[in-house]
Amino acid sequence: MYWDTTYYLVLLGIALCAMASWNVSRTFKKFSGITNGRGLPAQEVAALILQRAGIYDVKIDRVKGSLTDHYSPGEKTLRLSDHVYGSTSVAAVGVAAHECGHAIQHHVGYAPLKLRSASVPIANIGSRLYWPMILLGLILGYIRLAQAGVILFGFVIVFQLITLPVEFNASRRALRILSDNNLLVGSELSGAEKVLRAAALTYVASLFSSILQMLRLILLTRRSNSQR
Repeated sequence: MYWDTTYYLVLLGIALCAMASWNVSRTFKKFSGITNGRGLPAQEVAALILQRAGIYDVKIDRVKGSLTDHYSPGEKTLRLSDHVYGSTSVAAVGVAAHECGHAIQHHVGYAPLKLRSASVPIANIGSRLYWPMILLGLILGYIRLAQAGVILFGFVIVFQLITLPVEFNASRRALRILSDNNLLVGSELSGAEKVLRAAALTYVASLFSSILQMLRLILLTRRSNSQR
């Protein structure tokens, strides 16, 4: 589509996400150079955390990529990325503990995690269909169709909003477990906290970027409606 002033909202969102991504990469790299005092690799720390939480049915696997770490509730599998699995760094241990936090959330039935899991199908539908519906609505002059697309995009924002407490809670659980079990102490724990805080900010930036995109879409549909 042609350039218009609403693209500045998109550019601002891209800038926010880029800054957050740069910050988490920089922070992770910084604390990847600091080895935890016990010399334990991240996957062993994860195994210890899960055992002490009474969780014995979660697998720990390696996954390709950088910072592609995640916990899969459906498969009960905790996957650690190449830069985390096998690493004894403070950064790697912090990330592994965070993913354990998600596993613990699943184990205890943490309500926001259940809500996020339940909202995944709706968010996926919204993310796939919102732009085609808006584009067709604007081109063909069917404003109702475009507005329906905006509503679908709203489901994506709701999903991102639900994700925030899940991520922040997982980090709090991780830091508390690391501290209570003396897996990280002093400056090590502080370093892990900085890594997890930087990672959490990427979710915040993504949410703000989506809100800016939503504002742009609303402006576009209103403009098109006023020109009819």
